[in-house]
Amino acid sequence: MTTPSTDSSVEFASSPYLLVGLGNPGRTYARNRHNVGFMVIDALAKQLDLGTPRLQMKALVLNGTLDGHKVILAKPQTYMNLSGEAVGSLVRYYKIPFPHLLVIHDDLDLPFGVIRLRPGGGAGGHKGLLSIMDRLGTQNFPRLRFGIGRPPGKMDPADYVLQNFDASEQPILELLIDRAVQAIRVFVTEGLDTAMNRFNGMTLEP
Repeated sequence: MTTPSTDSSVEFASSPYLLVGLGNPGRTYARNRHNVGFMVIDALAKQLDLGTPRLQMKALVLNGTLDGHKVILAKPQTYMNLSGEAVGSLVRYYKIPFPHLLVIHDDLDLPFGVIRLRPGGGAGGHKGLLSIMDRLGTQNFPRLRFGIGRPPGKMDPADYVLQNFDASEQPILELLIDRAVQAIRVFVTEGLDTAMNRFNGMTLEP
């Protein structure tokens, strides 16, 4: 049996984690359902006290450490449908192994009150994910799905995701953002499988 190269193993282990929240830039969209990825990244950045982001490769970027692990927090500024432009450039620049990339995004197919981590898979119609998959040439990267539920009645999903969360949803939203931040911390420090086992079965009831 061939033993993996020690140098390669060390290089992989020491690679930074790229944590990407998806959303649309600007105050108009700041509290939209489509922007929960940005909200989670902002909450994590505040916890880690990372200061003011800089613009790098079409994204707002912060560098820091999380329990001794190097992390890069990013919010693409290209608008959702072109998220892959920023993510692809950052992955190449920082030489991020795909298992060290985590994309946080809203998900219509999960009920509000649920987050779910997964190691890869399809985009489920999410155009931000489709753009990232196109630029990376793979769908095999971890993501954290943040449930926002389906639109009521016959509302167009495109209109629904660009609405702000209702006032009645705010308490659960804040708890869910905090839970997502906890899940990211476990992902970085203990690995994806542990994070999935710990957080995928939880539901917060509105």
